Amino acid sequence: MKMLWITGGLVGVLLLAGCGALLAANSVEKPPYESVSLDGDFELRDYAEQVVAEVTTTGARQQAVSAGFGPLAGYIFAKERAGEKIAMTAPVTQTSGEGGEWVVRFIMPSEYTLETLPKPAGAQVRLETLPPRRMAAVKFSGVANDALIAEQEARLVVWMDAQGLTPRDTPTYAYYNDPFTPGFMRRNEVLVPVN
Repeated sequence: MKMLWITGGLVGVLLLAGCGALLAANSVEKPPYESVSLDGDFELRDYAEQVVAEVTTTGARQQAVSAGFGPLAGYIFAKERAGEKIAMTAPVTQTSGEGGEWVVRFIMPSEYTLETLPKPAGAQVRLETLPPRRMAAVKFSGVANDALIAEQEARLVVWMDAQGLTPRDTPTYAYYNDPFTPGFMRRNEVLVPVN
């Protein structure tokens, strides 16, 4: 009987933690988009212009996103600059660049423009405007390791081919949750700009 109480208590704690993580993820601003078409896990989206803070890093994908997260968090939480804190948004995105580089981005809250954002303290964090773009997307859950991302990216490529969509640039990986959110509750996406 005691074991049953302990097991029930652990399940309850895990459910509460999961609900808390889900509420936290749903309470942050996400970039709006217009859905052009929806097909199960796949979607064709039109995004408006976005203002982002970004950092360029190198290395393996997971190491690169971790390396980029620190300076970006320091920027939005006013750790290395004067001025107000900036609200966290979701997702954190990561796009491969040239020569093994990665660009890690935080999308800025919609209330800001390039002119109204606080200036970064150093040269590592850059403020940029991304132009409007059409993106093919696949949404999936789980811990976004290299194997899972490669699997979902391959699925997206097959879907895009079936839709007659041509990639315009390299994929972007989008992570919506903190690392403490259970894998089955995480939201991840692979997004590919298309013509």
